[in-house]
Amino acid sequence: MNWAVNLGISIMIIGIIVIGILRSIKKNKEQEEEIDINEDDQTYTLDMMLAFVKKRLDEITKVNLYDIGLSEEELERRKNKKYELKKAIKGATYGDVNDKKYVKELIYDLLYKEYGVNEININKAIPFNVPSLLSAQDKFEIMMHEYKKSFGYEALTEFIKKYNLADLKYIGGNAKPRYVITDQEIHDIFEYENMQLTFEDKLSVVVQRIYQKYKGFSSIDEVRDMNIDGVSGGVSGLPDSFLAQVAQTDSDYLKQALEAKVPRACDSIWIFFQGKSIHLSFLTFGTDAELKRVCQNIYKYNNPGQLSDTNGYKVNEMKDGSRVVVVRPAFAETWAFFVRKFDTKKATLEQLVTYENCEDVIELMRYLVKGARIIALTGEQGTGKTTMLMAIIESIYETKNLRIQEMAFELHLRKIYPTRNILSFRETETVSGQEGLDVQKKTDGNVNIVGEVASDPVAAWMIQSAQVASEFTLFTHHAKTFPNLVKALRNSLLKIGMFNDEKTAEEQVVEVLNFNIHIVKDFRGRRYIERITECIPVEDVDEYTFDHQKENTVIGKVDKFMDNATIYFKKSTNKELYKYHNVVEWNGNGWNFPNAITKENIKAMRNNMDTSDVSKFDDYLYRKWGVEKPKENPDFGKSEEIFL
Repeated sequence: MNWAVNLGISIMIIGIIVIGILRSIKKNKEQEEEIDINEDDQTYTLDMMLAFVKKRLDEITKVNLYDIGLSEEELERRKNKKYELKKAIKGATYGDVNDKKYVKELIYDLLYKEYGVNEININKAIPFNVPSLLSAQDKFEIMMHEYKKSFGYEALTEFIKKYNLADLKYIGGNAKPRYVITDQEIHDIFEYENMQLTFEDKLSVVVQRIYQKYKGFSSIDEVRDMNIDGVSGGVSGLPDSFLAQVAQTDSDYLKQALEAKVPRACDSIWIFFQGKSIHLSFLTFGTDAELKRVCQNIYKYNNPGQLSDTNGYKVNEMKDGSRVVVVRPAFAETWAFFVRKFDTKKATLEQLVTYENCEDVIELMRYLVKGARIIALTGEQGTGKTTMLMAIIESIYETKNLRIQEMAFELHLRKIYPTRNILSFRETETVSGQEGLDVQKKTDGNVNIVGEVASDPVAAWMIQSAQVASEFTLFTHHAKTFPNLVKALRNSLLKIGMFNDEKTAEEQVVEVLNFNIHIVKDFRGRRYIERITECIPVEDVDEYTFDHQKENTVIGKVDKFMDNATIYFKKSTNKELYKYHNVVEWNGNGWNFPNAITKENIKAMRNNMDTSDVSKFDDYLYRKWGVEKPKENPDFGKSEEIFL
């Protein structure tokens, strides 16, 4: 009987203990839940989400899959996923939009499925539910997300055009004209748009913000992907070196700078849009460290070498073909970068040459290329020389092999013409532009294209190749006038020691230079062809005589000798080596055609053209300048031609 009582007591004691343990567990769980609820305020901030994403992606890419004990099939699947992610993260840093999309989709899944982001707590990252608390950057990124759904990478272009944001603005006390997009404009447009965002839209905006802080290019990440002419940073505002100097002399000015009343270098973001440099004053990198991070990452595609204090600049291309230039102190006063984009889809003459009677100008440019004329495209930076060169190349006969020399790959002609025989070369740290051009001589090329004649050796080789190494040459240059172009090329020949005499060097230049297409960009950002100039070498008509042999007197012989001496000094001093005239001139709204092409160039052009093009060219010459076609000759083009 006692044993039954003892058993009952034991069961009661055990029950009491179990109940106590269960209550303790429940209480602890409630406390943990309470702690979690209290932690929600900080859990869903952008910084916390960014830290989580960094940690998870680091785990995924560095985990040792062989220690987990996976099946062979699962191991192979996880290995492929790991490799694909590592490849995408690297490619996204190089400017590959597809890799960027892959990484963002993974971040989206991590936040939604693992981190527990929902319609309520997402507002703690960016206050979507209180528009008045949104910054100009928040609103801009929201609108870009919405526009991108409709217009893709034309989103920024459509946005700017819709609200005339590329117009000149008169801002400030001095009312000086500027191209700028301000905070107030972004706030007003956002209010006007009145966008209704879904949870998916909000999370996509948050994902983009996290991505651009993690592996992207900060505030310019989405802007850089758009189909614009370019983007730059660090090119305005106060550099750190200036602030250090001001700190010792003007404490009030330093205080204003630190309070963001005076723009700093990290507040500098500019875009190059349709020939205009526009300041995005509503965007900022936030800190100089962030600007430095972008500069250190944006040029890394294909391992171009280290950007260091001793090597203060790098010129490279990104994976999408954009050209990027990065500079740093002490070479530059601050960290800065310049990204130039070349839209191959728009590289056609019809899209680049507009305004009144543009068809006639386009037709002439096609004939110049088909006629194998050596053409220099000139103009200041940003006028569109490279894009125009890309468009002109379309008119070269497909039977011609093209060889291109560039400082950095910009033309990307094989993307536009994948079926043509094209090979591009560029300068590297170990191969100079001169060496690259020398190699081209041995690659069965018909047409040499020099992306930019920017150095004396390249200018000299371009002249040489135009004389003997290729059928004809196309190149770009920064000369402002035709005489300046001739002098610049002449001086390059003199500087490298090919010639010691100015006249001889200049004679070499004018013998090969046929036409100059000069492009300008006016104050309003319009880009157009200002002139097409023909170079006309002057033939030497003054010849020496032997008339002194016929004279019987000393005085007569001296007179004849002095005649020859006069011819000699004329040749040596004031000899005119070339003339030039404009065959096309800009008149403000269209073009005039004041002078006809000389018969020497017409003859050479017809010799290089296809038969059908010859006939069309003859009709064009007669229509524009009244030049009669040559007399019919079955062997025309193979023998001497007779012009009426």
